[in-house]
Amino acid sequence: MLPGVGAFGDAARALRESGLAEPLSAEVLRERKPLLGICLGMQLLARTSTEHGFHDGLGWIDAEVVRLPSVTGIKVPHVGWNSVIFDSSDWLFRGIRSTESNFYFVHSYHMACRSSAAVIGTANNGITFTAAVRVGSVVATQFHPEKSQDNGIRLLSNWLRWDPAC
Repeated sequence: MLPGVGAFGDAARALRESGLAEPLSAEVLRERKPLLGICLGMQLLARTSTEHGFHDGLGWIDAEVVRLPSVTGIKVPHVGWNSVIFDSSDWLFRGIRSTESNFYFVHSYHMACRSSAAVIGTANNGITFTAAVRVGSVVATQFHPEKSQDNGIRLLSNWLRWDPAC
């Protein structure tokens, strides 16, 4: 990571400079190939980020990535297990009990969506923040399903069975 740039700025720049941003956009947005973004992968979908300066993202979701605010008694970065609030009828969370919806988080920044239409899950760490989004063939989570034990396995299994073309 370059000093003063941060993970978001480095990753967004690498996607553009490598020439991958355009073909990725073509496959996901135009051809509707499924994409699962996790943590930074979710944040890169936003229009912008304020992590270590101002940076452009892919702009697939009308949102900006901003730092979690300092709240008395709440630690930032947000690291550990947290409950995700979601609509129990949503296919991505099928088989996950809303009363046992813990997922593993590691982040200091979060996606602030300008419209709630894309938001399919939220969590709270001093403020309510976006934990999962879906737009077209794109699904993304702020939490790490791969580190979230049974709930993560269930969510990943649900995503693997999804057909966005239907």
